[in-house]
Amino acid sequence: MAHQQRSGGRLSRTGDTRDTDDMSRLLAPRLAYFAGVARTEHVTRAAQEMEVPQSTLSRAMVRLEEDLGVDLFARHGRTVSLTPAGRAFLTSVERALAEIERAADEVRADADPATGKVAFGFLHTMGAETVPGLLHAFRADHPRIRFSLVQNYGEAMLEGLRAGELDLCLTSPVPDAPDLVARRLDEQKLRLVVPADHRLAGRRRIRLAEAADETFVTLEPGYGLRRITDDLCAQAGFRPRIAFEGEEAETLRGLVAAGLGVALLPPPPFPRPGVVELTVTAPRAAREIGVAWLAGHPDTPPVAAFKKFLLSKRGTLLPT
Repeated sequence: MAHQQRSGGRLSRTGDTRDTDDMSRLLAPRLAYFAGVARTEHVTRAAQEMEVPQSTLSRAMVRLEEDLGVDLFARHGRTVSLTPAGRAFLTSVERALAEIERAADEVRADADPATGKVAFGFLHTMGAETVPGLLHAFRADHPRIRFSLVQNYGEAMLEGLRAGELDLCLTSPVPDAPDLVARRLDEQKLRLVVPADHRLAGRRRIRLAEAADETFVTLEPGYGLRRITDDLCAQAGFRPRIAFEGEEAETLRGLVAAGLGVALLPPPPFPRPGVVELTVTAPRAAREIGVAWLAGHPDTPPVAAFKKFLLSKRGTLLPT
């Protein structure tokens, strides 16, 4: 059945995105009013239920029809009934309002001080031991707070902060950017990892310059540990000859065990057979671990609680 069209209606037929956005801004404030009138089929009764002046409600319905360019109601004195266009519109409006209510319930639940959610990012090397220990300790006092956990490399997590996908992240190097706030929490020594049958495997300490002729396995460009590796080698007077690039530190350790190169890596969560880990005496080989968040971004109570907890771990974040 064809819908009755009003003359002079404002509904855009161009398909232009700006027109769609304009129509959304016009319609959104009136949708709940429309649903209330449609449900009661009586403007006075709907106004009483929604606790708004009847005149306000009547004007809103007239403007809604004008903006759409379609008659939504047939008027019968003080009562109204939906036209076919009104019934079709109501189906979509009720679905939209239900989705808005669901979204509102979800964000309220995520912000609840006792049961809310924290979106937390961290480096892969923090995942086996450090982060599980942190979460266990935090939940001793906040047992029902939920976490959305994301493991990634540093730059990707910083973009997650900027996109609103993460509340906090543990990363290295500690970022220095005007749109972020970062706090140093701890320092982690890096070791030169060599195969167990390597010529240097009998050593306990080494100057990095002694590995200038070795083949290296490293993380891919863009990873913080790769940047640190390149910088340390430069300080030692050489540019590393790289045979393999990966995305995860323990994979690199496996490549070293297979005799495919040497690597600068943080300590493993568990001893790895097939490799020997040497202390680097020069240059000083370490990476800083810090927590970062978006500047000016208001915290929900669960995020504020976890941030305070992380900051309390300054100097004791990593196992000794």
